Amino acid sequence: MSVLVNKDSKIIVQGFTGSEGTFHAEQMIEYGSNVVGGVTPGKGGQKHLDRPVFNTVSDAVKETGADVTIIFVPPAFAADAIMEAADAGIKVIITITEGIPVADMVKASNYIKNKDCRLIGPNCPGVITPGEAKVGIMPGFVFKKGTVGIVSKSGTLTYEAADQVVKEGLGITTAIGIGGDPIIGTTTKEAVELLMNDDETKAIVMIGEIGGQLEADAAKWIKENGNKKPVIGFIAGETAPAGRTMGHAGAIVGGSEDTAQAKKAILKENGVHVVDSPAEIGKKVAEVLG
Repeated sequence: MSVLVNKDSKIIVQGFTGSEGTFHAEQMIEYGSNVVGGVTPGKGGQKHLDRPVFNTVSDAVKETGADVTIIFVPPAFAADAIMEAADAGIKVIITITEGIPVADMVKASNYIKNKDCRLIGPNCPGVITPGEAKVGIMPGFVFKKGTVGIVSKSGTLTYEAADQVVKEGLGITTAIGIGGDPIIGTTTKEAVELLMNDDETKAIVMIGEIGGQLEADAAKWIKENGNKKPVIGFIAGETAPAGRTMGHAGAIVGGSEDTAQAKKAILKENGVHVVDSPAEIGKKVAEVLG
């Protein structure tokens, strides 16, 4: 079992022939992900990386049966790309694009609410199920198969946590980078819930950061559902000054509950094993799974 993506996922790349799309599609294909084609309007009928190019997502789905897409479309057009994928019946829409205007994301997230799909991101590193499918921009070699799920707002810390877990002799079921924008498709709680319901996942690493309520909501849900699996938590941004956007567009401390200290307290109250430094994640996972 894995969540969101696996060896059977049929993946297309939106923005396939652009420089980012090309570079990361090559890496994904090299990793062994089942990339069945891509979309670049106006270039339909061509071949790229030995895969067919389509003018629309709907054409790609008809021809290839694609059920997962990864979006490398410039910010101004990315919300339309998300809505187009949802319309075409894609089940998992992974959006890497950073800097999508918030107003566009409001429109896109309302539009896809009643569609049978799940949006990951935007402004995220993607999703990887080690040994099966990498749908994102993460360095695949860091991830080895195992029993620890990862949910993270931060791209870099996703790889850091995976590296530490692997060095402890453990491995990863699926790592989900949810993205750091104010409006994202899948919340921390929803990603944690997917991993809680996955039989192979024995523990979950939850990496958050200052700003917003996502980690608090997840922690409360974990406790309400009986702390079924151990969750190891880290919150980035301990030293960030209040009221300033830090790194991610969503990382701005609005109220007192948005600070790293407050979030860590909420996590602890709800039974999450909190570490104070990202360097302690691997050790804590090994200790908890003991």
